[in-house]
Amino acid sequence: MADRPPRQIALEFSRDPALSRADLVVSSANSDAVALIDAWPSWPANVVVIAGPVGSGKTHLASIWREEADAGAADRRKLGPAVLDTLAERPLLIDDADAGGLDENGLFHAINAAREAGTHILLTARRFPLGWGVALPDLRSRLGAASTVEIREPDDLLLAGVITKLFADRQVEIDPQVVQFLVKRIERSLATAIDVVERLDRAALENKSRITRQLASAVLGSSDSGQGTLAI
Repeated sequence: MADRPPRQIALEFSRDPALSRADLVVSSANSDAVALIDAWPSWPANVVVIAGPVGSGKTHLASIWREEADAGAADRRKLGPAVLDTLAERPLLIDDADAGGLDENGLFHAINAAREAGTHILLTARRFPLGWGVALPDLRSRLGAASTVEIREPDDLLLAGVITKLFADRQVEIDPQVVQFLVKRIERSLATAIDVVERLDRAALENKSRITRQLASAVLGSSDSGQGTLAI
């Protein structure tokens, strides 16, 4: 059996995603949320919720808004007096509001403070507020009055754009035909797209190859079969 060429070890590097307005991919799946961000400060309510699945672009939109609005940011689990001080001066972002451990009393007082100051709170979450399991009745009432927009599961345009962007974040050029090959074969989920891009980038490094349809097919096949090695 012929010896295979040695594989390159894929080292882990920190890759910060590009989160500017110019990097944003817009389609029918996220157009309502994009329109809302672009409409600030003319928002229909003091509290706005952007809801969508993992990897759907909520953080990207929130980052764009935070820069545009010069907003502060707070941990959902610690919404104490410092948050109220922030709201007296500028808007506030609370990311992943439904990820557990929400400071319900703190958020209730923060919403009241935003109303009094005439400013805004943007919350991102995977679910609409009714699905957060909030126990405090007054907070449920406040969240019920929030303006909520949904980012839906991606259509072909958004999925292709996101895959291309994910590779660009890794400084990897990708053939549009390979992108379309992936779009037609992976689960319609941005979380899946993130995972596939990670696996393809690693496989290309290990095999010292470009990302081709053959490599993409092998990576998708190994994922389906649960195998962890590729023979390219």
